[in-house]
Amino acid sequence: MNVESLNTSPSEIEGVSRFTIVVNITESQMKKVIGQIEKQVEVIKAYYHTEEEIIYQESCLFKIKSELLFEERQIQNIIRESNANIVTVNKKFFVLEKSGRKEEIDLLYRELNAFGIMQFTRSGRVAVTKDEMKISTLLKAFQE
Repeated sequence: MNVESLNTSPSEIEGVSRFTIVVNITESQMKKVIGQIEKQVEVIKAYYHTEEEIIYQESCLFKIKSELLFEERQIQNIIRESNANIVTVNKKFFVLEKSGRKEEIDLLYRELNAFGIMQFTRSGRVAVTKDEMKISTLLKAFQE
């Protein structure tokens, strides 16, 4: 099994954290993973969500030579058309940030790689569910 991303964040309940693990596996495989996690930490409740039940994005950073930003008009067009953001610029390099779907980031990578990328890093998917329930509501239902 390959973990695409593992993210933690505080939940709506003080002292309770939310762990989001994004993997591409079956529900039965997920039950095995949850069993392994429960051996390490107390799991209050675990949910298995399909692609249709989540909204997700990836984030990435590109480090590129600054001269390309100023000398290659096509780089400026790629940045504008991809809705990427310039984070910082100095004499040697600039850093570009892009959040979006996997396909958008893959396309931007291919386009920029033709000019040369000094460094590249990406987050993997970060996901939230489409439902409107808060964790406190879910926990209350679980406890009853």
